[in-house]
Amino acid sequence: MAIHVLLNQKGGVGKSTLSVNLAAVTADVLNRGDDPNASSPVLALSVDPQGSAVWWASRMNDLPFHIAQAHDDLDNLAKIKDLPGIQHVYVDTPGWIDLDGDSRGGDPLGRGPAADVLRTVLDMADQVIVPIEPEPLSFDPTARTIGKVVQPRGLRYIVVINNWDPRDGTFDLNQTREFVKANGWPLANTVIRHYKLHVRASAEGQVVTEYPANRVALQAREDFYKFALELNVGGTR
Repeated sequence: MAIHVLLNQKGGVGKSTLSVNLAAVTADVLNRGDDPNASSPVLALSVDPQGSAVWWASRMNDLPFHIAQAHDDLDNLAKIKDLPGIQHVYVDTPGWIDLDGDSRGGDPLGRGPAADVLRTVLDMADQVIVPIEPEPLSFDPTARTIGKVVQPRGLRYIVVINNWDPRDGTFDLNQTREFVKANGWPLANTVIRHYKLHVRASAEGQVVTEYPANRVALQAREDFYKFALELNVGGTR
């Protein structure tokens, strides 16, 4: 089993969108063969109290992966690796506020139930996926996430640029790439582009594998399949 944790201190960088759509394309890659009733080997797990991923999944008629909410169930959360038949877990996490700070010697995740949940999923993580949007407001939270939480734990991680609109040109995209490279962080080759399809998908109960068969939808879907390939979905870790 591989547990992929979507993590960034900043909210609104696309953790839920990435979690749900990566779960969808992974389930598609690891298809159930000739048995449509076979259980999916993929779980999208939300530990975000807002439950965005679960709300999204509840609007889908034919969910291609399992979905669970576990922000308030620490005991069962710690047993995720014992789930039979699950090969990949994508964990949607909330943003958080640094309550303690390094100056007080505390864990930057803070204290309380939400912090305990984040520590639990990070203790189990095989890989952390850190989404960053191509805008300066994302830079400092991403640096704190990696420098204070991910690297001190020795976790394998990758940064992915999310929600880049090609109509805006490449200046912000290149600036974001340079920021990531200057910090020496591993950066995904794939850039997740901005499409209105992604924005409307949660309300319409769709994931990328269910987008209509037209040119724009194929381009929107392509990004997630390419990123899944970079994560080596379907191969050995």
